[in-house]
Amino acid sequence: MSEQITELSFTVSGRVSRPVSEVYEAVADPAQLSKYFTTGGARGRLETGADVTWDFADFPGRFPVTVVEAQAPNRIVLEWDGSDTASDTGRTRTVFEFAAIDEGTRTLITITESAWRATDAGAKSAFGNCEGWTGMLSAMKAWVEHGINLRDGFYK
Repeated sequence: MSEQITELSFTVSGRVSRPVSEVYEAVADPAQLSKYFTTGGARGRLETGADVTWDFADFPGRFPVTVVEAQAPNRIVLEWDGSDTASDTGRTRTVFEFAAIDEGTRTLITITESAWRATDAGAKSAFGNCEGWTGMLSAMKAWVEHGINLRDGFYK
């Protein structure tokens, strides 16, 4: 007998050829995050308990993000409101984990998002965000290693 899935989650990861503290800062620092990901601007540093906002020039509309946990340089946990969520709070949870690899010269970033309902609408939201976080990792690598903004003109 198979168990019924009630919640959807996903994990994506990538490697950046920079030390873990530098890669962590590329996510935590709103000025850096705005250069390659939140192209409409990020407001507020990702610190435990902070309420920050993100905006995307290619998908306009500022939205609030709550920082549940920030442990430099290893972990950031974020939540925000979503439709089709499986959580009691109506929020999704995204966990960033940063691990030093290759004697500290590179960083493995793992992003796990959870709390989507196992419905068609929940799956559509989860798959869309999975695509978004994968794009974010690629854009971060290009920006942090080479100063190139991959999002510029990519979506519109």
